Amino acid sequence: MAAIIGLRDGLSTGIGLNGGLYSPAKEKASLRGVYNSRSPYLLRRIRLLLGIGKFKLLLALCVFIALLFVGSKIGSFMGWNPHYSSSVSSPSRGGYTVLINTWKRNSLLKQAVGHYASCSGADAIRVVWSESDPPSVSLKAYLKGIVQSKSQTAHKPNLKFDLNEEDNLNNRFKPIEDLRTDAIFSVDDDVIVPCTTLDMAFTVWQSASSTMVGFVPRMHWLDVEKDGVAYYKYGGWWSVWWTGTYSMVLSKAAFFHRKYLDLYTYTMSSSIRDYVTRERNCEDIAMSLLVANATGAPPIWVKGKIYEIGASGISSLQGHSNRRNKCLNDFISLYGAMPLVSTNLKAVDARHEWFW
Repeated sequence: MAAIIGLRDGLSTGIGLNGGLYSPAKEKASLRGVYNSRSPYLLRRIRLLLGIGKFKLLLALCVFIALLFVGSKIGSFMGWNPHYSSSVSSPSRGGYTVLINTWKRNSLLKQAVGHYASCSGADAIRVVWSESDPPSVSLKAYLKGIVQSKSQTAHKPNLKFDLNEEDNLNNRFKPIEDLRTDAIFSVDDDVIVPCTTLDMAFTVWQSASSTMVGFVPRMHWLDVEKDGVAYYKYGGWWSVWWTGTYSMVLSKAAFFHRKYLDLYTYTMSSSIRDYVTRERNCEDIAMSLLVANATGAPPIWVKGKIYEIGASGISSLQGHSNRRNKCLNDFISLYGAMPLVSTNLKAVDARHEWFW
């Protein structure tokens, strides 16, 4: 009892347990055993500095990721895409043959051949030549040299001209006997598809090799039906954009199986080929109908940036839409039914999208 009274007297007079001045904070710390020298202060400083360091590191990481994201989007917006390694190198029948349709535009042909020679998936480049005069020796030598210099692989694409004396749009779909690939990439001489985009489309085609896979979608729709006869309209890019639907991809930039060259030339109605010869138009619609009729399936549109490097073609001429409408309906009447199948699906490279 005396000890308790003594302790209370000491507290009331400001004398601590160790004989010094009494401090409630020191008393609590001493009872917990944590108040000694300056070590707690140093520990608190260290913890504070570490906390600030972690925050700065996290902030720097966030800024770095944001810069990468914005940089990639700016590059895409400006039309530049980084090079991604291609994974489409060829086993026996792998890779693809680039089939370039040209006519009296040697400067564009040189650009096209040089570009597609640099794509690692290109096993061969075939030039559909439909002029009365054959290509000059100097042109052939130049193109072979540019293939050798532009190719990024040990296996250089095999360059050949397929000569046709008659200027006929059916020439672009003539069978080619010495092909080493099943995949044909049909393209006009004024269309450039970046290699990474082309490789992605080839991968899509490999998953559905019986259909057409391309970059230029078009559509059809029922306009009127009278006396049991349907009349269809051909829709251009703006129709596709507005409706989100398409039923064709044009052969100016599209993959298809080599077997369709034989079907187009030997199996498809000769009336359709005669029509194309006479009208000098619509061979691409004819090929779309042929593939749709054979598969009963829609094509696949691959979203990707492509570049048209030439002047405006026949699509810019007055009356082009009416001629395309007529082609479509005349071809459908020969089939006796509408082969085209509409779809609203498209293949997209998620690396170049804002959200996926």
